[in-house]
Amino acid sequence: MRFVIVTGMSGAGRGTSLRILEDAGYFCVDNLPISLIGKFAELIYSGASEFSKAALGLDIRSGRSLGELTSTLEKLAMAGYQYEILFLDASDEVLIKRYKETRRSHPLAQDGRVIEGIAQERKKLSFLKKQADYIIDTSSLLTRELKQELDRIFIQNKDFKSLVITVLSFGFKYGIPSDSDLVFDVRFLPNPYYYEELKGLSGNDKEVQDFVMGFEASYRFLDKLIDMLQFLIPNYVLEGKNQLVISIGCTGGKHRSVTLANKLYDRLRENADYAVRIEHRDIEKDAIVKAH
Repeated sequence: MRFVIVTGMSGAGRGTSLRILEDAGYFCVDNLPISLIGKFAELIYSGASEFSKAALGLDIRSGRSLGELTSTLEKLAMAGYQYEILFLDASDEVLIKRYKETRRSHPLAQDGRVIEGIAQERKKLSFLKKQADYIIDTSSLLTRELKQELDRIFIQNKDFKSLVITVLSFGFKYGIPSDSDLVFDVRFLPNPYYYEELKGLSGNDKEVQDFVMGFEASYRFLDKLIDMLQFLIPNYVLEGKNQLVISIGCTGGKHRSVTLANKLYDRLRENADYAVRIEHRDIEKDAIVKAH
């Protein structure tokens, strides 16, 4: 039997995660009263249960009953019922944006501001986050990427990678990404934009990659960046960081930054201790601007 308690910040993807687990064969129950969790565990662990995998959704709507959760979980452990806690989180900025897009009200905001409700919720759920076996920050995750992560943990039973690194290319003329943790400027490299045969291509094309990586400075930059990240990443993990956005920028975000982001992504993927994703934010913007 595998019993997963799915919880976290409202708007961070708890409901989506439950649906993903349900599609994967988990018996899912959402927002069961705290007082019934013991009975639920007894049922799924009984020999009469037809289920081998179950997930229980809990959120801030449990209200005052949340205070009973710690003792309830202790009783489960004493009774021999094993459970895992999955905590879904996201930055305040992302949560506010999601609430505005859906026009939903935060369960603790009432007539106040969403940010105030989020602050209250973080405080009330802090004890659960500390006990969590898995913390997934969905701030920059697409639904399919969340599905891949849940599938890897709860279906394939692979080790959990607590740190997700996003390598992000961008163009300085469109602004530095606001969620960047580390920003690197590769405008010191020769620009393929000024070569007619390369201008319309991008850093995803071999011709541009060969041009950009045809300079010793490109390799030295990449090696020094990797060397620094090999020092930084373990320390970020020790500090409890679970999302790291590494942004690499050039003028338009189409040639040099895309090439170096791709190369960095390939190098980071060689390490199995963390998950790595890549995104090219501005790769198509020049074409869109010119079309207008």
